Amino acid sequence: MRMTIQVSIGELPSFAETFWQQAGNTKVFLFYGEMGAGKTTLIEAICLAKGVKERMGSPTFSIINQYDYKENDIDKIIYHIDLYRLKDEEEIIQTGIEDCIYSGSICMIEWPQKAPGLFDEMVIKVFIEALNETERSIKLVLPQRSIAEQL
Repeated sequence: MRMTIQVSIGELPSFAETFWQQAGNTKVFLFYGEMGAGKTTLIEAICLAKGVKERMGSPTFSIINQYDYKENDIDKIIYHIDLYRLKDEEEIIQTGIEDCIYSGSICMIEWPQKAPGLFDEMVIKVFIEALNETERSIKLVLPQRSIAEQL
């Protein structure tokens, strides 16, 4: 299923709530967009909606940021991963990113096109495009769910 929405910066909090409603049990989210499109800003809004309270920022240099949140009084983790500075899939694997992806924790991954072989079809792809200074077009491509999951 595909869903495209136009969102202003001020509408990000309400979009983030919609995002989590659409996400279901999906744990891995792939964010595509040009440099400066707003991937990190969108991820921050999505994390805030999930209950992250700590300061967030771009993991461009650290590669992986880890954020804590609570769900049903259980401590959980969101990994925010930025593959931009890594040169290829082999280097990406050497950084331990696979451990995050298969941890069962939520993973928000920027620049996933650098390592397409790491992801299965059960991801949500998020395509973000700057329309102007304050508005973005966001397209969600949701995984095909089995009939049993839809019931």
